[in-house]
Amino acid sequence: MKKTSASVFVLLMLLLPLMGLAQQSAMPPLVSTSGLGEVRVQPDQVVFRVGVELREKTLEETRKQADQRTAALISYLKKSGIEDKHVQTAYLSIQPVYSGEYGQTTPQFYQATRTISVTLKKIDNFDELMTGLYKAGANRVDGISYETSQLRKYQDEARKKAVQDARQKAVLLASELGAKVGRPYQINEGGNGGPQPMYYAKTAMREMSMDAGGPTLALGEIIVSSVVEVSFLLE
Repeated sequence: MKKTSASVFVLLMLLLPLMGLAQQSAMPPLVSTSGLGEVRVQPDQVVFRVGVELREKTLEETRKQADQRTAALISYLKKSGIEDKHVQTAYLSIQPVYSGEYGQTTPQFYQATRTISVTLKKIDNFDELMTGLYKAGANRVDGISYETSQLRKYQDEARKKAVQDARQKAVLLASELGAKVGRPYQINEGGNGGPQPMYYAKTAMREMSMDAGGPTLALGEIIVSSVVEVSFLLE
């Protein structure tokens, strides 16, 4: 009985590679290509972080000053028509800073950093808003990004272009070999289930100066893109 089981096991081990070859040979003739689709649009909203950074001798005074100046920024944003849902605390930190002397137990001062994330829908108001924020106590601005409120719409357009691009490549490749492209056999977006369509800013604006004497925001354009991988049957 044991010899029979061993013989069956050996037979299965010998057949497995052949079964794999059979599965591979059963694959239909395919042409596989990747396609890229891009949609370039002008952003219609700006997201940035504005905040305060200060130093005081005591923890209590540092916290008090940070609270007061942050409240002033939020109050100004509300008065400027920014909705509550577009104002969000992004970062909060209060920490002691030592002079670096070995064994020092008393901090030289305390440093507080607080930033608020703001979504500005009316881009034309950017310069006026920033001037008011500086007057209200802001002394740092970070992470300006440019967005579109119709991202889903442009993502769908990018996907369509990516599929069209993939098919055009497949037709060209197949025609060079005297074949025709049939129906799609398999399609993946982002490469094996990778990230969703890329969304990034392309702009010349990289610094701000409130004393420039003109607009400080160069919007440029944003690119919504999609990458797909498609396999087509060959006829």
